[in-house]
Amino acid sequence: MESTNRIFLVSSFIVLLDQISKMIVRLSMNLYDSIPVLGDFFRLTYIENRGMAFGIRFGNNWFFTVFAIVASIAILFYLLRMQGEHWISRFGLAMIFGGAIGNLLDRLIRGRVTDFLDFEFLDISIPSFRFLFFNFPGYQLDRWPVFNVADMAITIGMMLLFIIVLFEPQLQEKSHLESESEFIH
Repeated sequence: MESTNRIFLVSSFIVLLDQISKMIVRLSMNLYDSIPVLGDFFRLTYIENRGMAFGIRFGNNWFFTVFAIVASIAILFYLLRMQGEHWISRFGLAMIFGGAIGNLLDRLIRGRVTDFLDFEFLDISIPSFRFLFFNFPGYQLDRWPVFNVADMAITIGMMLLFIIVLFEPQLQEKSHLESESEFIH
């Protein structure tokens, strides 16, 4: 039970940090204002996003709200059931849950999500091309999409889960070898 409480503290901290940072941005900046922090590399840019991650839109706003509610319930259910799982997977899911709740609160209260972290990581340019019978239109990204603390938590949580999936057999083998070693001694 204590480990479950710690996991929910992680989620609560993310929700709190996300909501406070968004409130500060909304109170101190005008919509579409952009303040350079580290030159052009990092800016605080206040935008509002009615779509999902990175401003992707299809359907209406209620679709994303319902999807976020269902996803949050599923994550909560899984978090409660995974007591004996590796701490990294529980921590990753707690980050995803906290991020999902942070953005869900924005959707429920304001009808849109506040984004403000604006980085210039790298430009991406994929020219259009034809492969077999498919025409690919190409893709151009001149600046990374603006995001928030909740988006960061979701992304880091997903990366942690991805690492667990990639390295879980090695972690299980190491754990198995340690338990055999304890049994022998």
